[in-house]
Amino acid sequence: MSTRETAVAGQFYPASAEEIEKMLDHYNQILDEHIKDENLLALKPRAVIVPHAGYVYSGFTANIALRLLGNSDIKRIVVIGPSHRVFVSGTSVSDYDSYRTPLGRFPVDRELVGELKHRFGLQFQPDAHQEHSTEVEMPLIKEYQRDVSVVELVYGQEQPSHLAEVIDYLLDDPETAVVISTDLSHYYDIEKAKRLDTICLDAVQKLDPAELHQGCEACGKIGVEAMLIAAKKRGLKPILLDYRTSADASGDESQVVGYMSAAFVA
Repeated sequence: MSTRETAVAGQFYPASAEEIEKMLDHYNQILDEHIKDENLLALKPRAVIVPHAGYVYSGFTANIALRLLGNSDIKRIVVIGPSHRVFVSGTSVSDYDSYRTPLGRFPVDRELVGELKHRFGLQFQPDAHQEHSTEVEMPLIKEYQRDVSVVELVYGQEQPSHLAEVIDYLLDDPETAVVISTDLSHYYDIEKAKRLDTICLDAVQKLDPAELHQGCEACGKIGVEAMLIAAKKRGLKPILLDYRTSADASGDESQVVGYMSAAFVA
């Protein structure tokens, strides 16, 4: 049995289940104390956008969206993120039997992997799957959806329109949810970062893929654009959940990274 082993446990997020649980308990305590809109916390998204930095910086923002995804009655989750380490032509699909996290393993939906290969020409490039943009989401997913299967997609030189077709196909199945992983602008002072990130946030809220090309510098912009195309086609409603920068954790406003999370609901 082949397993997608953890590559960044102990770096981007704790390697122990106990430490992860402690962080999530802290985040959820803040959420429960400060978000009084019960309708928001009861959302059942079809898809979410989440950041992928270290938990100390972006874990709170990602946790909101993946906690809400835990409300959805689903059987599989497809996590889609950009490749940071290796060149990928198109999109690679993780053709393993299982996916390890500190909170336990997921089964990989091998049947869906085969369908994506056949229908969309996706390949399996093993070295692309030592990728943090997808891996950091998996422990959070495991916390809230213990019994789902997963599929990991890592893209590189890919057309948003092609990836949008994949997402649209996935969302045809009401028991499948999609997680899009991206951070926003990188290493600008906080004022410039917020100006650039506002473009990304506005594009998501308006379901306007074209606006992303007016200055949004999200590292996962291809995935976000694909999600917006698919959401617009399917009539999904975007709901912005959280926005912050690394300065909220570090206090350093001279070189920040931006993070957002959003939900897409029927």
